[in-house]
Amino acid sequence: MGRREKELDPSAGPVQAFAHELRQLRSAAGNPPYRELSRRAGFSAPTLSEAAAGRRLPSLRVALAYAVACGGEAAAWERRWHSAQGDAARQPVDEADTAASPYRGLRRYEMSDQALFFGRDSLVEELYALTAAHRFVALVGASGSGKSSILRAGLIPALRDPEATGPVPATIRICTPGSNAGSTITPLLAPANTNGGTLLIIDQFEELFTLQDDRSLQNQLIDRLLTACTTNRLRVLIAVRADFFGHCANHPGLARVVNQAHLLISAMTPQQLRAAVTKPAAAAGLVVERALTDRIITDVATEPGALPLMSHALLEVWRRRSGKTLTLAAYDAISGVHGAIAHTAEAVFSNLCESEAEMARTMLLRLISPSRDGADTRRPVARSELVADERQTAVLEQLIAARLLAVDADTVELAHEALITAWPRLRQWVTSERDRLHEHRRLTEAARTWEDLDRDAGALYRGVLLTVAREHFLTADGQPVSEFNKLEQEFLLASVFAYETEEKEATRTARRVQLLSVLLIVLTTSALAVWVTWFLSREHP
Repeated sequence: MGRREKELDPSAGPVQAFAHELRQLRSAAGNPPYRELSRRAGFSAPTLSEAAAGRRLPSLRVALAYAVACGGEAAAWERRWHSAQGDAARQPVDEADTAASPYRGLRRYEMSDQALFFGRDSLVEELYALTAAHRFVALVGASGSGKSSILRAGLIPALRDPEATGPVPATIRICTPGSNAGSTITPLLAPANTNGGTLLIIDQFEELFTLQDDRSLQNQLIDRLLTACTTNRLRVLIAVRADFFGHCANHPGLARVVNQAHLLISAMTPQQLRAAVTKPAAAAGLVVERALTDRIITDVATEPGALPLMSHALLEVWRRRSGKTLTLAAYDAISGVHGAIAHTAEAVFSNLCESEAEMARTMLLRLISPSRDGADTRRPVARSELVADERQTAVLEQLIAARLLAVDADTVELAHEALITAWPRLRQWVTSERDRLHEHRRLTEAARTWEDLDRDAGALYRGVLLTVAREHFLTADGQPVSEFNKLEQEFLLASVFAYETEEKEATRTARRVQLLSVLLIVLTTSALAVWVTWFLSREHP
Protein backbone atom coordinates (compact mmCIF):
# COMPACT_ATOMS: atom_id res chain seq x y z
CA MET A 1 0.00 0.00 0.00
CA GLY A 2 1.33 3.46 -0.92
CA ARG A 3 2.09 6.07 1.68
CA ARG A 4 -0.93 8.18 2.58
CA GLU A 5 -0.68 11.79 1.41
CA LYS A 6 -0.69 14.53 4.01
CA GLU A 7 -4.01 16.33 4.23
CA LEU A 8 -4.28 19.75 2.59
CA ASP A 9 -6.22 22.85 3.61
CA PRO A 10 -7.57 24.33 0.33
CA SER A 11 -8.17 27.65 2.10
CA ALA A 12 -4.45 28.01 2.87
CA GLY A 13 -3.73 29.53 -0.55
CA PRO A 14 -4.06 29.08 -4.30
CA VAL A 15 -1.22 26.53 -4.52
CA GLN A 16 -2.80 24.35 -1.84
CA ALA A 17 -6.24 24.77 -3.43
CA PHE A 18 -4.92 23.64 -6.84
CA ALA A 19 -3.21 20.59 -5.30
CA HIS A 20 -6.43 19.78 -3.45
CA GLU A 21 -8.34 19.86 -6.75
CA LEU A 22 -5.79 17.51 -8.34
CA ARG A 23 -6.27 15.08 -5.46
CA GLN A 24 -10.06 15.26 -5.83
CA LEU A 25 -9.72 14.50 -9.53
CA ARG A 26 -7.52 11.48 -8.76
CA SER A 27 -10.01 10.31 -6.13
CA ALA A 28 -12.87 10.59 -8.66
CA ALA A 29 -10.77 8.45 -11.02
CA GLY A 30 -10.59 5.66 -8.43
CA ASN A 31 -7.26 6.66 -6.79
CA PRO A 32 -4.96 4.99 -9.32
CA PRO A 33 -1.46 4.39 -7.88
CA TYR A 34 1.18 6.95 -8.81
CA ARG A 35 3.08 4.18 -10.59
CA GLU A 36 0.08 3.74 -12.92
CA LEU A 37 -0.30 7.53 -13.31
CA SER A 38 3.37 7.72 -14.23
CA ARG A 39 2.81 5.20 -17.05
CA ARG A 40 -0.16 7.22 -18.38
CA ALA A 41 1.35 10.70 -17.95
CA GLY A 42 4.95 10.16 -19.00
CA PHE A 43 6.37 11.71 -15.80
CA SER A 44 7.92 9.93 -12.83
CA ALA A 45 5.77 8.96 -9.85
CA PRO A 46 7.68 11.31 -7.45
CA THR A 47 7.15 14.22 -9.87
CA LEU A 48 3.40 13.59 -10.00
CA SER A 49 3.20 13.10 -6.25
CA GLU A 50 5.00 16.42 -5.70
CA ALA A 51 2.50 18.13 -8.05
CA ALA A 52 -0.28 17.31 -5.60
CA ALA A 53 1.77 17.96 -2.45
CA GLY A 54 0.77 21.64 -2.22
CA ARG A 55 4.28 22.93 -1.55
CA ARG A 56 4.77 24.65 -4.91
CA LEU A 57 2.66 25.08 -8.02
CA PRO A 58 3.72 22.40 -10.54
CA SER A 59 4.72 23.35 -14.06
CA LEU A 60 1.91 23.56 -16.60
CA ARG A 61 3.12 20.43 -18.42
CA VAL A 62 3.17 18.33 -15.25
CA ALA A 63 -0.21 19.65 -14.09
CA LEU A 64 -1.86 18.89 -17.43
CA ALA A 65 -0.28 15.42 -17.64
CA TYR A 66 -1.56 14.65 -14.11
CA ALA A 67 -5.07 15.91 -14.91
CA VAL A 68 -5.38 14.12 -18.28
CA ALA A 69 -4.05 10.88 -16.74
CA CYS A 70 -6.91 11.11 -14.23
CA GLY A 71 -9.53 11.78 -16.91
CA GLY A 72 -9.55 15.57 -16.71
CA GLU A 73 -10.09 17.89 -19.69
CA ALA A 74 -6.83 19.61 -20.71
CA ALA A 75 -8.26 23.05 -21.66
CA ALA A 76 -10.22 23.37 -18.41
CA TRP A 77 -7.24 22.43 -16.30
CA GLU A 78 -4.99 24.80 -18.20
CA ARG A 79 -7.37 27.63 -17.27
CA ARG A 80 -7.34 26.47 -13.63
CA TRP A 81 -3.55 26.37 -13.63
CA HIS A 82 -3.21 29.92 -15.02
CA SER A 83 -5.75 31.17 -12.49
CA ALA A 84 -3.84 29.51 -9.63
CA GLN A 85 -0.55 30.92 -10.90
CA GLY A 86 -1.94 34.46 -11.04
CA ASP A 87 -3.46 34.15 -7.55
CA ALA A 88 -0.21 32.75 -6.18
CA ALA A 89 1.77 35.62 -7.68
CA ARG A 90 -0.45 38.12 -5.88
CA GLN A 91 -0.08 36.39 -2.53
CA PRO A 92 1.83 38.19 0.27
CA VAL A 93 5.42 36.97 0.39
CA ASP A 94 7.86 36.23 3.15
CA GLU A 95 10.47 38.99 3.44
CA ALA A 96 12.85 36.83 5.48
CA ASP A 97 14.37 34.94 2.55
CA THR A 98 15.37 38.04 0.54
CA ALA A 99 19.07 37.47 1.23
CA ALA A 100 18.97 34.35 -0.94
CA SER A 101 17.72 36.27 -3.97
CA PRO A 102 20.07 36.72 -6.94
CA TYR A 103 18.61 40.23 -7.34
CA ARG A 104 19.21 43.14 -4.99
CA GLY A 105 16.03 45.14 -5.52
CA LEU A 106 16.45 48.83 -4.75
CA ARG A 107 19.69 48.22 -2.89
CA ARG A 108 22.96 48.78 -4.70
CA TYR A 109 25.19 45.83 -5.55
CA GLU A 110 28.11 45.56 -3.14
CA MET A 111 31.62 44.18 -3.64
CA SER A 112 30.40 40.81 -2.36
CA ASP A 113 27.80 40.75 -5.17
CA GLN A 114 30.35 40.62 -8.00
CA ALA A 115 29.17 37.14 -9.04
CA LEU A 116 25.64 38.48 -9.57
CA PHE A 117 26.56 41.72 -11.37
CA PHE A 118 26.15 41.45 -15.16
CA GLY A 119 25.78 43.67 -18.20
CA ARG A 120 28.38 46.33 -17.43
CA ASP A 121 31.67 44.65 -18.40
CA SER A 122 32.62 47.08 -21.18
CA LEU A 123 31.82 50.14 -19.08
CA VAL A 124 33.86 48.81 -16.15
CA GLU A 125 36.80 48.28 -18.50
CA GLU A 126 36.56 51.88 -19.74
CA LEU A 127 36.40 53.20 -16.18
CA TYR A 128 39.35 51.02 -15.17
CA ALA A 129 41.42 52.48 -18.01
CA LEU A 130 40.47 56.07 -17.13
CA THR A 131 41.41 55.69 -13.45
CA ALA A 132 44.77 54.26 -14.50
CA ALA A 133 45.50 57.14 -16.92
CA HIS A 134 44.22 60.15 -14.94
CA ARG A 135 44.53 61.43 -11.40
CA PHE A 136 40.94 62.74 -11.32
CA VAL A 137 38.00 61.01 -13.04
CA ALA A 138 34.25 61.65 -13.01
CA LEU A 139 31.64 58.95 -13.60
CA VAL A 140 28.42 60.63 -14.73
CA GLY A 141 25.00 59.03 -15.07
CA ALA A 142 21.31 59.56 -14.57
CA SER A 143 19.68 58.65 -11.30
CA GLY A 144 19.07 54.92 -11.50
CA SER A 145 21.78 54.22 -14.06
CA GLY A 146 23.70 52.05 -11.58
CA LYS A 147 26.67 54.27 -10.66
CA SER A 148 27.02 52.96 -7.10
CA SER A 149 26.78 49.33 -8.22
CA ILE A 150 29.31 49.87 -11.02
CA LEU A 151 31.79 51.23 -8.51
CA ARG A 152 31.31 48.57 -5.86
CA ALA A 153 30.46 45.40 -7.75
CA GLY A 154 32.31 46.28 -10.96
CA LEU A 155 35.33 48.55 -10.62
CA ILE A 156 36.63 47.69 -7.15
CA PRO A 157 36.64 43.91 -7.77
CA ALA A 158 38.38 44.57 -11.11
CA LEU A 159 41.05 46.64 -9.36
CA ARG A 160 41.55 43.91 -6.76
CA ASP A 161 41.70 41.10 -9.30
CA PRO A 162 45.08 39.33 -8.89
CA GLU A 163 45.24 38.97 -12.66
CA ALA A 164 44.68 42.68 -13.34
CA THR A 165 47.10 43.95 -15.98
CA GLY A 166 46.99 47.67 -15.23
CA PRO A 167 48.29 49.65 -12.24
CA VAL A 168 46.47 48.65 -9.07
CA PRO A 169 46.17 51.05 -6.10
CA ALA A 170 47.41 49.61 -2.83
CA THR A 171 44.52 51.26 -0.95
CA ILE A 172 40.96 51.90 -2.08
CA ARG A 173 38.68 54.17 -0.05
CA ILE A 174 35.03 54.85 -0.81
CA CYS A 175 32.59 57.28 0.80
CA THR A 176 29.58 59.50 0.21
CA PRO A 177 29.73 63.19 1.26
CA GLY A 178 26.66 63.19 3.52
CA SER A 179 25.39 66.30 5.28
CA ASN A 180 28.82 67.09 6.74
CA ALA A 181 31.01 66.56 3.69
CA GLY A 182 34.05 68.27 5.20
CA SER A 183 34.41 65.88 8.12
CA THR A 184 33.61 62.91 5.86
CA ILE A 185 36.05 63.56 3.02
CA THR A 186 38.94 65.55 4.54
CA PRO A 187 40.33 62.69 6.70
CA LEU A 188 40.49 60.51 3.57
CA LEU A 189 42.64 62.90 1.52
CA ALA A 190 45.97 61.83 3.03
CA PRO A 191 47.48 58.92 1.07
CA ALA A 192 47.75 55.65 2.97
CA ASN A 193 51.08 54.94 4.62
CA THR A 194 51.82 52.02 2.30
CA ASN A 195 53.76 51.32 -0.83
CA GLY A 196 51.62 52.05 -3.85
CA GLY A 197 48.95 54.62 -4.57
CA THR A 198 45.61 55.38 -2.95
CA LEU A 199 42.32 55.65 -4.85
CA LEU A 200 39.60 57.74 -3.20
CA ILE A 201 36.13 57.06 -4.63
CA ILE A 202 33.45 59.61 -3.74
CA ASP A 203 30.02 58.22 -4.59
CA GLN A 204 26.95 60.48 -4.83
CA PHE A 205 29.15 63.53 -5.22
CA GLU A 206 26.02 65.61 -5.82
CA GLU A 207 25.39 65.53 -2.06
CA LEU A 208 28.11 68.18 -1.82
CA PHE A 209 25.67 70.49 -3.62
CA THR A 210 22.32 69.24 -2.32
CA LEU A 211 23.18 68.94 1.37
CA GLN A 212 25.60 71.87 1.67
CA ASP A 213 24.11 75.30 0.90
CA ASP A 214 27.22 77.33 1.70
CA ARG A 215 29.01 77.88 -1.63
CA SER A 216 32.23 78.97 0.08
CA LEU A 217 32.40 75.71 2.06
CA GLN A 218 31.76 73.76 -1.15
CA ASN A 219 34.64 75.54 -2.85
CA GLN A 220 36.98 75.03 0.10
CA LEU A 221 36.39 71.29 0.08
CA ILE A 222 36.84 71.06 -3.70
CA ASP A 223 40.09 73.04 -3.38
CA ARG A 224 41.35 70.57 -0.77
CA LEU A 225 40.32 67.67 -3.00
CA LEU A 226 42.14 69.03 -6.04
CA THR A 227 45.25 69.90 -4.02
CA ALA A 228 45.40 66.40 -2.54
CA CYS A 229 44.94 64.94 -6.01
CA THR A 230 48.18 66.58 -7.19
CA THR A 231 50.22 64.38 -4.87
CA ASN A 232 51.93 61.37 -6.39
CA ARG A 233 50.04 58.75 -4.42
CA LEU A 234 46.39 59.87 -4.43
CA ARG A 235 43.87 59.47 -7.23
CA VAL A 236 40.25 60.57 -7.07
CA LEU A 237 37.13 59.16 -8.75
CA ILE A 238 33.81 60.91 -8.25
CA ALA A 239 30.38 59.59 -9.27
CA VAL A 240 27.84 62.35 -9.88
CA ARG A 241 24.26 62.44 -11.09
CA ALA A 242 23.91 63.78 -14.62
CA ASP A 243 21.42 66.49 -13.61
CA PHE A 244 24.03 67.87 -11.18
CA PHE A 245 26.94 67.63 -13.60
CA GLY A 246 26.55 71.31 -14.45
CA HIS A 247 27.30 72.24 -10.83
CA CYS A 248 30.87 71.07 -11.40
CA ALA A 249 31.31 73.99 -13.81
CA ASN A 250 30.86 76.48 -10.95
CA HIS A 251 34.40 75.69 -9.76
CA PRO A 252 36.98 76.39 -12.50
CA GLY A 253 39.52 73.89 -11.18
CA LEU A 254 36.95 71.12 -10.89
CA ALA A 255 35.59 71.87 -14.36
CA ARG A 256 39.11 71.63 -15.81
CA VAL A 257 39.94 68.18 -14.40
CA VAL A 258 36.47 66.80 -15.11
CA ASN A 259 36.72 67.91 -18.75
CA GLN A 260 39.97 65.98 -19.06
CA ALA A 261 38.55 62.66 -17.89
CA HIS A 262 34.91 61.75 -17.45
CA LEU A 263 32.77 58.80 -18.48
CA LEU A 264 29.07 59.15 -19.23
CA ILE A 265 26.94 56.09 -18.48
CA SER A 266 24.68 55.24 -21.39
CA ALA A 267 21.51 53.15 -21.34
CA MET A 268 22.15 49.42 -21.41
CA THR A 269 21.70 47.65 -24.74
CA PRO A 270 19.09 44.88 -25.08
CA GLN A 271 21.90 42.30 -24.91
CA GLN A 272 23.25 43.83 -21.71
CA LEU A 273 19.77 43.98 -20.18
CA ARG A 274 19.20 40.33 -21.09
CA ALA A 275 22.42 39.40 -19.29
CA ALA A 276 21.40 41.44 -16.22
CA VAL A 277 18.07 39.60 -16.09
CA THR A 278 19.02 36.00 -16.92
CA LYS A 279 22.57 35.48 -15.67
CA PRO A 280 21.94 36.18 -11.96
CA ALA A 281 19.07 33.69 -12.12
CA ALA A 282 21.25 31.11 -13.86
CA ALA A 283 23.91 31.57 -11.17
CA ALA A 284 21.26 30.64 -8.60
CA GLY A 285 20.03 27.63 -10.60
CA LEU A 286 16.86 29.38 -11.78
CA VAL A 287 15.23 29.88 -15.17
CA VAL A 288 13.64 33.08 -16.49
CA GLU A 289 10.77 32.69 -18.94
CA ARG A 290 11.80 34.15 -22.27
CA ALA A 291 8.52 36.06 -22.45
CA LEU A 292 9.38 37.71 -19.12
CA THR A 293 12.86 38.70 -20.30
CA ASP A 294 11.47 40.15 -23.52
CA ARG A 295 8.81 42.15 -21.64
CA ILE A 296 11.32 43.61 -19.16
CA ILE A 297 13.69 44.63 -21.95
CA THR A 298 10.81 46.35 -23.73
CA ASP A 299 9.77 48.14 -20.54
CA VAL A 300 13.20 49.53 -19.59
CA ALA A 301 15.19 49.76 -22.84
CA THR A 302 14.36 53.43 -23.38
CA GLU A 303 14.79 54.48 -19.74
CA PRO A 304 18.43 54.74 -18.58
CA GLY A 305 17.30 55.39 -14.99
CA ALA A 306 15.04 52.36 -14.68
CA LEU A 307 17.63 49.80 -13.53
CA PRO A 308 16.66 49.89 -9.82
CA LEU A 309 13.02 49.53 -10.85
CA MET A 310 13.95 46.49 -12.94
CA SER A 311 15.99 44.97 -10.13
CA HIS A 312 13.18 45.49 -7.63
CA ALA A 313 10.63 43.99 -10.01
CA LEU A 314 12.88 40.94 -10.49
CA LEU A 315 13.22 40.58 -6.73
CA GLU A 316 9.43 40.57 -6.38
CA VAL A 317 9.07 38.08 -9.24
CA TRP A 318 11.72 35.87 -7.60
CA ARG A 319 9.69 35.84 -4.39
CA ARG A 320 6.67 34.67 -6.38
CA ARG A 321 8.58 32.18 -8.53
CA SER A 322 6.96 28.97 -9.67
CA GLY A 323 9.36 26.21 -8.70
CA LYS A 324 12.65 27.27 -10.26
CA THR A 325 11.02 29.48 -12.89
CA LEU A 326 10.56 33.25 -12.85
CA THR A 327 7.30 33.83 -14.71
CA LEU A 328 5.62 36.53 -16.71
CA ALA A 329 2.45 35.93 -14.68
CA ALA A 330 4.23 36.96 -11.49
CA TYR A 331 5.59 40.06 -13.26
CA ASP A 332 2.09 41.04 -14.39
CA ALA A 333 0.74 40.43 -10.88
CA ILE A 334 3.02 43.15 -9.47
CA SER A 335 2.19 45.53 -12.35
CA GLY A 336 5.61 45.22 -13.94
CA VAL A 337 8.67 47.43 -13.59
CA HIS A 338 6.82 50.63 -12.79
CA GLY A 339 4.31 49.12 -10.41
CA ALA A 340 6.59 46.89 -8.35
CA ILE A 341 7.90 49.58 -6.00
CA ALA A 342 4.46 51.04 -5.45
CA HIS A 343 3.16 47.50 -4.90
CA THR A 344 5.76 46.86 -2.19
CA ALA A 345 5.48 50.28 -0.56
CA GLU A 346 1.68 50.22 -0.47
CA ALA A 347 1.73 46.71 1.01
CA VAL A 348 3.89 47.97 3.88
CA PHE A 349 1.90 51.17 4.31
CA SER A 350 -1.45 49.36 4.39
CA ASN A 351 -0.28 47.21 7.31
CA LEU A 352 0.33 50.26 9.52
CA CYS A 353 -2.28 51.75 11.80
CA GLU A 354 -3.18 55.43 11.39
CA SER A 355 -0.60 56.75 13.87
CA GLU A 356 2.13 54.46 12.49
CA ALA A 357 1.32 55.54 8.94
CA GLU A 358 1.79 59.17 9.98
CA MET A 359 5.16 58.26 11.55
CA ALA A 360 6.20 56.52 8.33
CA ARG A 361 5.16 59.55 6.29
CA THR A 362 7.19 61.87 8.51
CA MET A 363 10.26 59.62 8.28
CA LEU A 364 10.09 59.27 4.51
CA LEU A 365 9.74 63.01 3.95
CA ARG A 366 12.73 63.65 6.23
CA LEU A 367 14.80 61.46 3.93
CA ILE A 368 14.17 63.67 0.89
CA SER A 369 15.91 66.88 -0.10
CA PRO A 370 13.38 68.70 -2.31
CA SER A 371 14.61 70.81 -5.18
CA ARG A 372 13.06 74.02 -6.45
CA ASP A 373 13.20 72.65 -10.00
CA GLY A 374 11.81 69.26 -9.04
CA ALA A 375 15.06 67.24 -9.18
CA ASP A 376 14.51 65.77 -5.71
CA THR A 377 17.28 63.75 -4.07
CA ARG A 378 17.54 61.45 -1.10
CA ARG A 379 18.89 62.87 2.14
CA PRO A 380 20.90 60.56 4.43
CA VAL A 381 20.21 61.29 8.11
CA ALA A 382 21.32 59.97 11.46
CA ARG A 383 18.94 57.43 12.97
CA SER A 384 18.56 59.72 16.00
CA GLU A 385 16.90 62.34 13.78
CA LEU A 386 14.19 59.87 12.80
CA VAL A 387 13.32 58.02 16.00
CA ALA A 388 12.83 58.96 19.61
CA ASP A 389 10.77 56.08 21.03
CA GLU A 390 10.05 52.39 20.57
CA ARG A 391 7.02 52.88 18.32
CA GLN A 392 8.98 54.99 15.87
CA THR A 393 11.79 52.46 15.96
CA ALA A 394 9.33 49.66 15.11
CA VAL A 395 7.98 51.60 12.12
CA LEU A 396 11.50 52.36 10.92
CA GLU A 397 12.45 48.69 11.12
CA GLN A 398 9.42 47.75 9.00
CA LEU A 399 10.50 50.18 6.28
CA ILE A 400 14.03 48.80 6.43
CA ALA A 401 12.83 45.18 6.32
CA ALA A 402 10.81 45.98 3.17
CA ARG A 403 14.02 47.32 1.57
CA LEU A 404 12.47 50.77 1.15
CA LEU A 405 15.21 52.20 3.35
CA ALA A 406 18.89 51.36 3.59
CA VAL A 407 21.06 51.53 6.71
CA ASP A 408 24.80 52.16 6.82
CA ALA A 409 26.18 52.20 10.38
CA ASP A 410 24.02 54.87 12.09
CA THR A 411 22.86 56.53 8.86
CA VAL A 412 19.47 55.90 7.22
CA GLU A 413 18.48 56.82 3.66
CA LEU A 414 16.02 55.88 0.93
CA ALA A 415 17.05 52.65 -0.74
CA HIS A 416 17.02 54.54 -4.03
CA GLU A 417 15.86 57.88 -5.37
CA ALA A 418 13.65 55.97 -7.81
CA LEU A 419 11.26 55.50 -4.88
CA ILE A 420 10.46 59.24 -4.95
CA THR A 421 9.03 59.14 -8.46
CA ALA A 422 7.88 55.51 -8.72
CA TRP A 423 5.66 55.50 -5.62
CA PRO A 424 2.68 57.77 -6.38
CA ARG A 425 1.80 58.32 -2.71
CA LEU A 426 5.29 59.57 -1.84
CA ARG A 427 5.50 61.66 -5.01
CA GLN A 428 2.22 63.34 -4.13
CA TRP A 429 3.42 64.08 -0.59
CA VAL A 430 6.56 65.76 -1.87
CA THR A 431 4.75 67.72 -4.59
CA SER A 432 2.04 69.04 -2.29
CA GLU A 433 4.45 70.03 0.51
CA ARG A 434 7.51 71.15 -1.46
CA ASP A 435 7.67 74.69 0.02
CA ARG A 436 7.02 73.41 3.53
CA LEU A 437 9.74 70.78 3.14
CA HIS A 438 12.21 73.45 2.06
CA GLU A 439 11.49 75.43 5.21
CA HIS A 440 11.73 72.26 7.34
CA ARG A 441 15.14 71.36 5.87
CA ARG A 442 16.36 74.91 6.54
CA LEU A 443 15.10 74.84 10.13
CA THR A 444 16.68 71.41 10.73
CA GLU A 445 20.09 72.73 9.67
CA ALA A 446 19.64 75.90 11.74
CA ALA A 447 18.74 73.82 14.80
CA ARG A 448 21.82 71.66 14.30
CA THR A 449 24.01 74.77 14.03
CA TRP A 450 22.43 76.17 17.20
CA GLU A 451 23.21 72.93 19.00
CA ASP A 452 26.82 72.93 17.70
CA LEU A 453 27.24 76.50 19.04
CA ASP A 454 26.16 75.43 22.54
CA ARG A 455 22.72 76.93 21.94
CA ASP A 456 23.99 80.45 21.49
CA ALA A 457 21.05 82.88 21.37
CA GLY A 458 22.64 84.57 18.37
CA ALA A 459 21.92 81.46 16.26
CA LEU A 460 18.16 81.51 16.90
CA TYR A 461 15.61 82.40 14.25
CA ARG A 462 14.61 86.06 14.00
CA GLY A 463 12.78 88.33 11.60
CA VAL A 464 11.37 86.82 8.40
CA LEU A 465 12.77 83.34 9.10
CA LEU A 466 10.91 83.18 12.41
CA THR A 467 7.73 84.55 10.89
CA VAL A 468 7.73 81.89 8.17
CA ALA A 469 8.59 79.13 10.66
CA ARG A 470 5.75 80.15 12.98
CA GLU A 471 3.33 80.15 10.06
CA HIS A 472 4.36 76.66 8.92
CA PHE A 473 5.28 74.85 12.11
CA LEU A 474 3.32 76.21 15.10
CA THR A 475 -0.12 74.84 15.95
CA ALA A 476 -3.07 76.98 17.08
CA ASP A 477 -2.02 76.60 20.72
CA GLY A 478 1.54 77.74 19.97
CA GLN A 479 3.21 74.30 20.05
CA PRO A 480 5.55 72.87 17.36
CA VAL A 481 3.99 70.43 14.89
CA SER A 482 4.18 66.73 15.69
CA GLU A 483 6.68 65.86 12.94
CA PHE A 484 9.39 67.92 14.63
CA ASN A 485 12.01 66.03 16.60
CA LYS A 486 13.09 67.17 20.06
CA LEU A 487 15.94 69.41 18.89
CA GLU A 488 13.76 71.16 16.32
CA GLN A 489 11.01 71.71 18.88
CA GLU A 490 13.46 73.20 21.38
CA PHE A 491 15.03 75.42 18.71
CA LEU A 492 11.72 76.84 17.52
CA LEU A 493 10.35 77.36 21.04
CA ALA A 494 13.62 79.04 22.09
CA SER A 495 13.39 81.32 19.03
CA VAL A 496 9.77 82.21 19.83
CA PHE A 497 10.60 82.79 23.51
CA ALA A 498 13.55 85.03 22.63
CA TYR A 499 11.39 86.97 20.19
CA GLU A 500 8.56 87.40 22.70
CA THR A 501 11.01 88.39 25.43
CA GLU A 502 12.52 91.01 23.14
CA GLU A 503 9.03 92.21 22.19
CA LYS A 504 8.01 92.53 25.86
CA GLU A 505 11.20 94.40 26.63
CA ALA A 506 10.63 96.65 23.63
CA THR A 507 7.05 97.27 24.79
CA ARG A 508 8.22 98.10 28.31
CA THR A 509 10.86 100.44 26.92
CA ALA A 510 8.29 102.12 24.67
CA ARG A 511 5.96 102.59 27.64
CA ARG A 512 8.77 104.11 29.73
CA VAL A 513 9.63 106.48 26.90
CA GLN A 514 5.96 107.35 26.50
CA LEU A 515 5.61 108.03 30.26
CA LEU A 516 8.73 110.15 30.29
CA SER A 517 7.43 112.04 27.27
CA VAL A 518 4.13 112.73 29.05
CA LEU A 519 5.93 113.83 32.20
CA LEU A 520 8.18 116.07 30.17
CA ILE A 521 5.19 117.61 28.46
CA VAL A 522 3.42 118.13 31.83
CA LEU A 523 6.51 119.65 33.37
CA THR A 524 7.10 121.84 30.35
CA THR A 525 3.46 122.93 30.34
CA SER A 526 3.55 123.61 34.08
CA ALA A 527 6.78 125.59 33.78
CA LEU A 528 5.37 127.57 30.91
CA ALA A 529 2.20 128.29 32.88
CA VAL A 530 4.24 129.47 35.87
CA TRP A 531 6.37 131.63 33.61
CA VAL A 532 3.31 133.16 31.90
CA THR A 533 1.71 133.85 35.29
CA TRP A 534 4.89 135.43 36.54
CA PHE A 535 5.24 137.49 33.39
CA LEU A 536 1.69 138.76 33.49
CA SER A 537 1.88 139.58 37.19
CA ARG A 538 5.01 141.63 36.54
CA GLU A 539 3.40 143.65 33.77
CA HIS A 540 0.19 144.27 35.72
CA PRO A 541 0.99 144.77 39.42
